[in-house]
Amino acid sequence: MTKEEVLDVLADTEASVMEGFEEALIDYGERFNATFAVYDRAKVIEILEREGCTNEDAEEHFGFNIVGAWVGDGTPAFVTLIERGE
Repeated sequence: MTKEEVLDVLADTEASVMEGFEEALIDYGERFNATFAVYDRAKVIEILEREGCTNEDAEEHFGFNIVGAWVGDGTPAFVTLIERGE
């Protein structure tokens, strides 16, 4: 599934999509009565750093303002990907 197809699926739901973090969007997930966007945690941190945050500031912002935010059943999820072959 392409990123555009994922965004099309999410558009028909109550999922919250983070503007400016499209590069970090990897798919969507589902749980009881909810569909939500799934983002790559490392990519989100990378984007914050490109926007001028130090790594420490990016980690703090991510932990408090992004992961720490509940915006309803469509709140995004964040995954830490493991490298293939390990």
